[in-house]
Amino acid sequence: MNQLERLWEYQQADVEVDNLEASIRRSPKRQKLVKLRDSYQDLQKSLKQIEDEILAMVDRMDALKDAIGLAEDQLKQLQTRIQDQPADSSEGIRTFIEEAQRLSTSLNDFEQETRRIRKNAADRDRMQRDVKIRLIAAKDEFIPLRDEYDAEYKDMQAAVEQLRGKAREKLDGIEAEYLEKYNTIKQHSVPPMARLQDGQCGGCNMAFPSSVLYSIKSGKLVECETCGRMIIV
Repeated sequence: MNQLERLWEYQQADVEVDNLEASIRRSPKRQKLVKLRDSYQDLQKSLKQIEDEILAMVDRMDALKDAIGLAEDQLKQLQTRIQDQPADSSEGIRTFIEEAQRLSTSLNDFEQETRRIRKNAADRDRMQRDVKIRLIAAKDEFIPLRDEYDAEYKDMQAAVEQLRGKAREKLDGIEAEYLEKYNTIKQHSVPPMARLQDGQCGGCNMAFPSSVLYSIKSGKLVECETCGRMIIV
């Protein structure tokens, strides 16, 4: 048995390992777990965003409270000044009126913004409660499913290890150069070896010229120029 034939037998065992691992990744339970995990993480991000928005609203409400207090104090001071130092000209009266209007407008704007923030805060509170309920539901669904999958995975992983052991046995007698070439090709072409079929690569159907066919049939190491696979008769 030459090196390519030994490598081909190893590939058969290696493919079985890859197929079983792929089957594990495609497990319905695993797919559902991944979906639940992603959903849970998205809900956590949403909850964090809502909490940050609520904190920002609290900070803004504190700032508005201070601004309203300052505007009210300024308005009281203006009223006192008008009483203690009445305007003695139309220009002075107009100045008092403009300052009073400015303060009243500011107070009105602050109060409107306060009402908007309170409404938004109430909306965020409802959203926060909804997200927390969904988080609890997702967690309650995730944990038992995870336990079921862990038991399933343990059994399947034991089978994978058994197949890996058989694959390792096939490595006996394979030269390092061939194995290294196999692993390098496997990074871009799976499986890394293909049969010669009617003068063509069994992996990509590329037809070989007669000189290449002669090398392949002579048992030489030949790689398909199209897919890179090692070709075996």
